[in-house]
Amino acid sequence: MQAIFDTWAAGSAAAPAGCSPAATLTLAERYDAVRARTDALVAALQPEDMQVQSMPDASPAKWHLAHTTWFFETFLLGPNVPGYTVFDAAFGYLFNSYYEAVGPRYPRPTRGLVTRPGIDGVRAYRKHVDTHMRRFIAAGLDAEREALLRLGLAHEEQHQELLVMDVQHLFAQSPLKPAFDPAWPATPAGPAGRYRHVAGGPVRVGAADEPFAFDNEGPRHTAWLEPFQLADRLVTNGQWLAFMALGGYRRAELWLSDGWAQCQAEAWEAPQYWQREGDTWFHMTPGGWKPVDPDAAVVHVSYYEADAYARWAGARLPTEAEWEHAVRTRHDLEQVYDTAWQWTASAYTPYPGFRAADDAVGEYNGKFMSGQMVLRGGASVTPPGHSRPSYRNFYRPGQRWMFAGLRLARDLALGEDDERSEFLRDTLAGLSAAQKAFSPKYFYDGAGSALFEAICETPEYYPTRTETALLKTIVPALSAAMPEGAVLLELGSGASEKTRLLLDATPALAAYIPVDISPDALQGAAERLRAAYPALPIVPVVADFTRGIEVPEALADKPVVAFFPGSTIGNFEADEAVALMHAVRRRLGPGARFIVGADQVKPIDTLLAAYDDAEGVTAAFNRNVLVRINRELGADFDVDAFEHRAVWNAAKSRIEMHLESAVAQTVTVAGQRFAFEAGETIHTENSHKFTPESFAALAARAGWAVEQQWISEDPAFGVFLLRAP
Repeated sequence: MQAIFDTWAAGSAAAPAGCSPAATLTLAERYDAVRARTDALVAALQPEDMQVQSMPDASPAKWHLAHTTWFFETFLLGPNVPGYTVFDAAFGYLFNSYYEAVGPRYPRPTRGLVTRPGIDGVRAYRKHVDTHMRRFIAAGLDAEREALLRLGLAHEEQHQELLVMDVQHLFAQSPLKPAFDPAWPATPAGPAGRYRHVAGGPVRVGAADEPFAFDNEGPRHTAWLEPFQLADRLVTNGQWLAFMALGGYRRAELWLSDGWAQCQAEAWEAPQYWQREGDTWFHMTPGGWKPVDPDAAVVHVSYYEADAYARWAGARLPTEAEWEHAVRTRHDLEQVYDTAWQWTASAYTPYPGFRAADDAVGEYNGKFMSGQMVLRGGASVTPPGHSRPSYRNFYRPGQRWMFAGLRLARDLALGEDDERSEFLRDTLAGLSAAQKAFSPKYFYDGAGSALFEAICETPEYYPTRTETALLKTIVPALSAAMPEGAVLLELGSGASEKTRLLLDATPALAAYIPVDISPDALQGAAERLRAAYPALPIVPVVADFTRGIEVPEALADKPVVAFFPGSTIGNFEADEAVALMHAVRRRLGPGARFIVGADQVKPIDTLLAAYDDAEGVTAAFNRNVLVRINRELGADFDVDAFEHRAVWNAAKSRIEMHLESAVAQTVTVAGQRFAFEAGETIHTENSHKFTPESFAALAARAGWAVEQQWISEDPAFGVFLLRAP
C-alpha cells in the first residue's frame, strides 16, 4: 500500500496558502471537525429526506453518512485494531461503493430502497465508529496509517459536497421546492470577466509540496503550453441567457455529436434546474427556489454545454494544464475555488508515470480514468480548504447535477502578444516619420476611456450633449428605419450612453453588439446595459473595427443596422473614412442602413475651446497615450515634458491635437532612441468637421446614399441615415 501514499504527505487538506481552516488542527481535532461538519449538514433534514434516491447517479443522504463511516471501519479499524468487531456485518455489503477488492456491494441505482437500517441506526453506526477511531488516533499512527486517515477525511469531504448535490436534486423534484438550507449563501456574483495573458513554455503540472494530494494529482511532470488567454472570472448567467436567446440549444453546429444527441434526447433548453415562470427564469439552489441572478456564475451545465457555449463565444475551454499553470502564476484570477467547478478540455487520463496501488485503496481514482472529463477549482458547496491548484475532479461529459460552470480560454493568434507587437510597430513607425505621429486608437486603454468620458462632461465639449439632444428628437425616425428583428451594431461603443436612446425606442431588436478596442470600457458598458435591458441579448466584441466588421456567427443571418455616433468618422483621413464606410457597406449588404454622427464646421473659437478645455481634461487624455507607451512598451517618456496643443487646420477643415516637446530631449522606446527639438510635436489625433454637402460626398465615395439627415441648431452637429443602394 505504500506506493499510493507517496504523494499523500503529512498535513491537512489544503486550499491556497492562508485559506485552510484545518492548518492548525491536530489530527484528532481534524477528524472530529470533518465528522461534525457532515452531521451539521444533515441536521435540518427530516428522516424522509435522507432516505429517498432521486436518480441512479445520486445517493440518499443516509447512505452518504453510512458509507463515509464504512470507509474508516473497513480500511482503518478492521485491519489495524486487534479484536475490533464490526458494528454490523451486513453494512459491508450495503455501504461499499465501488471497491471490488473488499467484496460485493449493493447496486447503486437502488440504494434508495434500503430502508433498513433507518437513520437512527446509521447515526448509531457513526457514533460507534467515531468512538473507536478516537481511541485509534490517540494511540498514535505510523506514517502509512496517518496517510490513510487523511485520505478518509478528504473522502468524507468529497461526500459532503455530494450530499448537498444529491439532496438538492431530490428537492428539485418536489413541487414544494424545499431548501436544503434557507440560509445558504448565494453563489458569488460580479461583473463578467476579461481575458488575462498567460505565458507558455515548459511548465510543471501536478502536486508538488501540497500538504495533501490524491494519487491522481501526480506524478508532477512537465507539459508544454503555448501562450494563451484565460478569463479572470466565470461565465455568468446573463451571458448564458444570451446564448439561449440566440439559439445556442438549437444549433447543432455548436455541439459535439454525443452532446447534441443528449441535448435532443433530454430536451435541454437551459442549465439543469432552470424553469421559466412568466418572463423570469428561476432555478434550484441549496437556499431554495430563486430567480436566476444574471451577474452570478452559471452552474449545473454539462461538459457538452460548456463546450458548445465556448464555441459560440469564439473561445474554448482551457486544458487542465493551462488552468493549473494560470492559477499558480497569476494572482488576478477570481472565483477559483468558491463558486463552481470549471470544466476543462482534458479527458481524465493518468499523468505520465502514474501507477495505481495494487490493493483496495488503489481503486480510489485509477479505475475511473476512462470516459470522463476533468474539472478544476472548487464550488460553493466544496468544503473550505478542500481544493488546491493540482486537484483533479472528474465527471462524465453529460452530467449536470454537480456544481459545474466554465471559465473561457482563447488562443493568442489575435491575442495580446500580437496586439502588443502591433502597438510597438505602430509606435516606432510613427516616431520615425518626418512628422512624428501616433494612431488615435491607442488612446483608449482603461484610463483613456475614462478620461474621454470626462471630456464629454466638460462645458466646452459640445459634441456629445449636442448630438444626444439631437438624437432624442429624431430617435422615432431612426427606430422606424430599423427592420423588424434587426441587430444594432455600434462601432467604437465606449460607454454606450447614446445607444440607450435607440434601445429604449426599439424594443424589438434581436441583439445589441457593442464593438470597442478597450476591453475595460466595453465590459463595464455591457454590464450596465445587461442590468438595464435584461431581455436583450448583449454580445460585446473586443476588436479594432478599422480592421473589419465581424458579426458573431449566431447573428449572421439577421439584418444589421450599424451605429457610429460621436463624429468618430472625423478622426480618419478622407481615404481612411471612405475605406471604413465601404467595408461596413460590404459587410452589411445591399439595402443596409448606417447611422453616422458627423460634427459640422463652426466658429474657430468654439472648436478650439472644445479640444483644449480650461480644466485640462483633454490635455490629460492626450498625454495618457505616453503613460500607456511607458507602461506597455517600456518607454521612458517624461510625460510632464510634453504640452497639449489643439490647432485648426483650415486647409483640411479639421482640428488637430498634438503633444509638443517643451524642451530638447531624447526618448527611448524598445531600445530605439528618438530625439525631439524644443517645440517639436507628435501629431496624435484629427477631428474633421463637415458640411452636409461634404459629408454626403464622402459617403457617396463609399457607395452610401444619404436617406435622411438632421442638423442641430448652433453649435451645429449632424446625424445622417445612410442607405446602401
